[in-house]
Amino acid sequence: MSELRDGAEAPDFQPTAAAVWRALDGVMDPEIPVVSVVEMGIVRDVAVSAEGIAVTMTPTFAGCPALDVMRRDIEAAVRRLGVACVVHMTLSPPWTTEWISETGREKLRRFGLAPPPRLSGGPTAVTFFDPAPCPRCGSTRTHLRNAFGPTLCRMIWYCDDCRDAFEQFKAL
Repeated sequence: MSELRDGAEAPDFQPTAAAVWRALDGVMDPEIPVVSVVEMGIVRDVAVSAEGIAVTMTPTFAGCPALDVMRRDIEAAVRRLGVACVVHMTLSPPWTTEWISETGREKLRRFGLAPPPRLSGGPTAVTFFDPAPCPRCGSTRTHLRNAFGPTLCRMIWYCDDCRDAFEQFKAL
């Protein structure tokens, strides 16, 4: 065994990048606990080396209050594989809702959060006034109640059919 930078001994085996990705898929977004940081597109890269694992993440917002929690949970998930982990944060390129996987979008919908619309590649003007489909009944007879939701990344809509308020993840 060799010694790692943090003083721990390196195991005689090294998990594959695929094993690390699987472990990270179990790390839930602290603000939306039904979707993982992988499904949200927050984890951007996994690098396996003799020194351990390096994970690169891009937060949804630079000032996201859950950054420290996500970093801690990512490190813990990799350490459970028996290797050292360092998490690097990058803001370039900036996170986009296009990085949310289809599985993640469906989980957001089932949770009651309308997923953001897919952008059609190239420069796109994002508006908050196109109807958001209601995650409960599917109606597009909805209207924006407040562009400022409980977090920076959400806004509040109202469904005229089922008469329920819901949140939508902002398209970025």
